[in-house]
Amino acid sequence: MTTAMDFEHPSDDFVRSIDVHELLPQQEPFVMIDRLEHFDQKRVVTSTTVNADNLFVENGRWSESGLIENVAQTCAARIGYINRYILSKGIQIGFIGAIRNLAITALPQVGTEITTEVEIQEELFGMILAQAAVRQRDTVLLTTEMKIAIKEE
Repeated sequence: MTTAMDFEHPSDDFVRSIDVHELLPQQEPFVMIDRLEHFDQKRVVTSTTVNADNLFVENGRWSESGLIENVAQTCAARIGYINRYILSKGIQIGFIGAIRNLAITALPQVGTEITTEVEIQEELFGMILAQAAVRQRDTVLLTTEMKIAIKEE
C-alpha cells in the first residue's frame, strides 16, 4: 500500500533531498545555505560549507554579515518549504526587520561546515520572531533573535 507524503511532518531524508534554490528568493552567487537538514513548523535546520569564493569570505573566514545572512536564509528556506510543499504557493520575499541579542563568538574558516538552527518563537500577521544559533560541530559561533517581515503577494 502506498501512502501519501506528509509534507507537514516530512522525514529528514526527504528535506535533505530538496534543492534549496527551489525554496529561496535569492539566487547564486547570493545563496548562503547548502542544504535543508530538518523541517517542522517550529524548527528548521540547514547546513553550509564555507567556500573560498563566497561573497562574504574575508581573509579566509566567513564575515559577520555572512553569518547573519545565513540565518536569514535559513528562515527563508522554512517559509519557502511551507509555501511550496504545504500551501502550494510561490516564493515570498522576506526582510530582516530587527536583529536583537546578537552574539558572535567566532567566524568559520573556509572549508568548514556549519549548521544553523532557527526556532520560531512567534508568527503573526506576516511577522516572524525567531531565535537562531549557528554551530561548527559543538562550538556555537552565533546566537541571535531575528524579526522577519514577509511581503504579501
